[in-house]
Amino acid sequence: MQLRPSARAGTAAPRADCGGAATGVLLAATNLTVNFRSFQALRGVSMELASFGVHAVIGPNGAGKTTLFNALSGFVKPAGGSVHLYGIDVTGAPADRLARLGLARSFQICSIFPNLSVGDNLRMALVRDTRALGFLRGHSAGDALDLRAEALLEGAGLAADRQRRAADLSYGRRRLLEIVTTMALRPKLLLLDEPMAGLAREDIPPVVELIADAGTKCAVLLVEHNLEVVESLAARVTVMAEGVVLCDGTYREVARDPRVVKAYTGVEINA
Repeated sequence: MQLRPSARAGTAAPRADCGGAATGVLLAATNLTVNFRSFQALRGVSMELASFGVHAVIGPNGAGKTTLFNALSGFVKPAGGSVHLYGIDVTGAPADRLARLGLARSFQICSIFPNLSVGDNLRMALVRDTRALGFLRGHSAGDALDLRAEALLEGAGLAADRQRRAADLSYGRRRLLEIVTTMALRPKLLLLDEPMAGLAREDIPPVVELIADAGTKCAVLLVEHNLEVVESLAARVTVMAEGVVLCDGTYREVARDPRVVKAYTGVEINA
């Protein structure tokens, strides 16, 4: 679906002021700059995420979306600006420290253990979550892991595949498995980089449902090119182009912004 300006396209969403520490803010990025030699991939990018819900980042190819993810998740060190998680300055912190603080990330390519069963993939994730070892009193750690794994598989619609080798699943169901194993870590902040990439149309609804459910349990930051999915999931949308934030607001607001229309279509709309 393309962004289409309405007859009221002149009503532009205001650019977000992300410098403050608003109530309920889980993550705040302020004036982030990332350089790759002489190329400036991010230029003064600011945004805030609430503690729950789905927040999407969209924009044309080369907008800087994945670089933003890398800067937030410890894979790229910013040249300038700051990142605060729960009010703690984590600018440039390594990925392992951020993971211990509750940040989890999935990538554009599916990252699971292909030769393990679906159930064993999930158990591997649960073992990493030390809180799961005491999940149920009166049960052994193994029983607790099995019970939690079963609940997660049921919730994702993967229970019937528990004994199947992960590599034998369709791509869409492997994507489901990757997201549910990430959710098994019980993150406070979940970063999903193009979760719909490569999915067949029939595989999209269960992934959308799983992400919507994740947003009731934690903050989800989503980079996605499928704008129908963004419209259905995201309470808030940040639009980027050429390394900067164009605007921030609801999907309806940003879809009417002339700057966004121009970034996607190359057509300038008079406000």
